Amino acid sequence: MTIKVGDRLPDVTLRYREDGEPREVSLGEKLTGRKVAIFGLPGAFTGTCSTAHLPSFIRTAAAFREKGVDEIICISVNDIWVMEEWDRQSGAGEAGITMLADTDSEYAKATGLVFTAPPIGFRDRIVRHSLLAEDGVVTQLQVEEARGVCEITAGETLLALV
Repeated sequence: MTIKVGDRLPDVTLRYREDGEPREVSLGEKLTGRKVAIFGLPGAFTGTCSTAHLPSFIRTAAAFREKGVDEIICISVNDIWVMEEWDRQSGAGEAGITMLADTDSEYAKATGLVFTAPPIGFRDRIVRHSLLAEDGVVTQLQVEEARGVCEITAGETLLALV
């Protein structure tokens, strides 16, 4: 079943690297009592993810904060080292975006926003989406239907719904 507006986001474990060490974070804990924008995408360093989706949230990060969003989280099915390097090269962290790795595809599977494309090596990846959650409950959700585009899931589109 795919998550929808009104549903509570799953309390899955996501990962990142800090001070050279692997760390884990509970998504449920990050969402409790907060307004959070989340965008999920198929993969770090991939075409549309790097040229459109992540940059759209970098451009709009300050405006999200001005509208009362406590945190912006990017989730991708990659390892923590890839996410750390993508963060460094893109400037996402400097813009205030938290980069989290869904290393076991827990988030992708638990939300139902999962797809597999064997010809390009994608297994259990996250469908491109963006959402707003308040205290862990989805209040806005945009899911891109077509592959390789970032239109309704862009930072500007979600920002207009806040």
